Amino acid sequence: MAGKLTVHALDTARGTGAAGLRLTLRKLAPEATKPDDFTLDESGRATLLESTALTSGTYEIVFHAAEYQRANGLELPEPPFLDNIPIHFGVADATSHYHVPLILSPYGYSTYRGG
Repeated sequence: MAGKLTVHALDTARGTGAAGLRLTLRKLAPEATKPDDFTLDESGRATLLESTALTSGTYEIVFHAAEYQRANGLELPEPPFLDNIPIHFGVADATSHYHVPLILSPYGYSTYRGG
């Protein structure tokens, strides 16, 4: 079975998927990779890695939250309380599906391993 890494971001201030939210993915260990940029689709979802592109190790996803919120008309203080949200996580079994949801508001967020 081929593994997969997906994300889904929900914007609780607007009550929708975070369409257009930019994020950066990079592998940190055992060998670091250059970061790749992604933009979430109209439902706030994206597939980041599939099949043999997903390997075991430690990864980082950075959600560019303030950039997204400002682009959607939200007035934020300078500096914003949450600018970029880094999430570090481990992939132990590269044949599994790893899903990283983000529930986002201007002053808080939550994440977990989804399915």
